[in-house]
Amino acid sequence: MRFTDVGRFALVAVILGLASTGMAADKWGLKTGNPELKSAGSLTFGPDGILLVGDAKAATVFAIGTGDTKGDPGSVDVSVKGLKEKVAAALGSSAKGIAVNDLAVNPLSGNIYLSVTNGKSPAIVRVDAAGKLSQVSLKGVGFLKVTLPDAPEDKVVGQGRRRRNLRSESITDLAYSDGKVIVSGRAAGASPSTVREIAFPFNDADQGALIEIYHGAHGNFETRAVARAFVPFNINGKPHLLAGFTCTPLVKFPLASLKPGAKVRGTTVAELGNRNRPLDMIVYKQNGRDFLLMANSARGVMKISTKDIERSEGIEERVGGGGIAGQTYDTIDSLKGVVQLDRLTDERGVIVTKADGGELNLTTINLP
Repeated sequence: MRFTDVGRFALVAVILGLASTGMAADKWGLKTGNPELKSAGSLTFGPDGILLVGDAKAATVFAIGTGDTKGDPGSVDVSVKGLKEKVAAALGSSAKGIAVNDLAVNPLSGNIYLSVTNGKSPAIVRVDAAGKLSQVSLKGVGFLKVTLPDAPEDKVVGQGRRRRNLRSESITDLAYSDGKVIVSGRAAGASPSTVREIAFPFNDADQGALIEIYHGAHGNFETRAVARAFVPFNINGKPHLLAGFTCTPLVKFPLASLKPGAKVRGTTVAELGNRNRPLDMIVYKQNGRDFLLMANSARGVMKISTKDIERSEGIEERVGGGGIAGQTYDTIDSLKGVVQLDRLTDERGVIVTKADGGELNLTTINLP
């Protein structure tokens, strides 16, 4: 059989992809198999194009080798209108049952990965630099997984408006930093808000640190509020987490304090407004200064200054007037309806927006 030039290029791409996957498997101990996701939520990237997937229903973090290690993130410029319909086409499904849960940019290639619910089934979809969507196969791939030991039971509890399945919050966000996977979420027990660091490659997950915050809008300390979105961030050369919580305190935690079983009180550095929920957050550098960009359920996209964030004193008194204090921010009026975002470079990012009619669109932007 004689290959056309297109066939040769396709074959070379497959071979290179398999070689990259094999190198990642050898280096990180990935085992070939079929990662059986029960759900697909929070996404982030680890080393060598390894995609980390938070499966909250199984209370498990999966590490999946993609073989996706080459590209130019700075050149990515895509616009995908009608994202649900495009995802459905890639999955051979109907747009009616599609939900897009998170996105993550592969920092090595610039390709964009989406965690998706297709009816009741989870899936991962890749958007390449040309804006083409394809399903990421979960058959015969290199992967690892680690299950959290103390997740809430997988059942509906509570009454009325408080009726919900707390297992869905067992993993609320993920990050990879300095050889560890950082996981926020809800555990079982009376003080359920946790953050844990899991060494990569995975061994076992410990119980994590139990975290407490002062919530200025509520005027009290809380141990049940889980971090909805966070970013690793160095303050005076020491690694910290900056975490956003519902209604909307921004709290810093030294990573060194988040030891298994420790009870850690964070420092509330901002109150960004009540009746609001942070959806996604990135950090980037502009003109030599660091900024946070946070998408919110009710208060738009905030560009938050990190000036003086190293101060030791935090907010520990009730904050009135809509609950705004601490770090200053600007609301980016040009960014409407943003529900997910990630960083391509310090100049460029990727967002998913939701229009008033419910249509989802994905596009690259210049960071504000």
